[in-house]
Amino acid sequence: MKLKVNGTDHEVPREPDRPLLWVLRDELHLTGTKYSCGKGICGACEVHIDGAVARSCVTMLSEVEGKAVRTIEGLAPADGTLHPVQRAFVDEQAMQCGFCTSGQIMRATAFLDAHPHPTEDGIVSEMSNNYCRCGMYERIKRA
Repeated sequence: MKLKVNGTDHEVPREPDRPLLWVLRDELHLTGTKYSCGKGICGACEVHIDGAVARSCVTMLSEVEGKAVRTIEGLAPADGTLHPVQRAFVDEQAMQCGFCTSGQIMRATAFLDAHPHPTEDGIVSEMSNNYCRCGMYERIKRA
């Protein structure tokens, strides 16, 4: 089947019930998307599908055929500069172990695309959908 990831078409085996996460990591070698809970709970595996945030560990290939998938590797512009949200995470030191960071950034960018002038309550509500094992929530909120 054809899979469009970060603007590039890829041909992958047609396995409709295979989680997107494993295709991204094992076949396309896009390892920025992390495996953690495997149950769609923590958010470490979040990507964008047609601009909306999705948990790739519970998103099957059949759900993404014909849709645009964007991973953390596809977030920054081609010139190598960081996306503004990535830059904010660096500037605010919003990561400690870094395991949740790509999912946090993917959620934050989708949220900010939909809500360019969010309230603090809106940020807290949205970002509370993702876990951070290191407890960097205050820095994540500032970023």
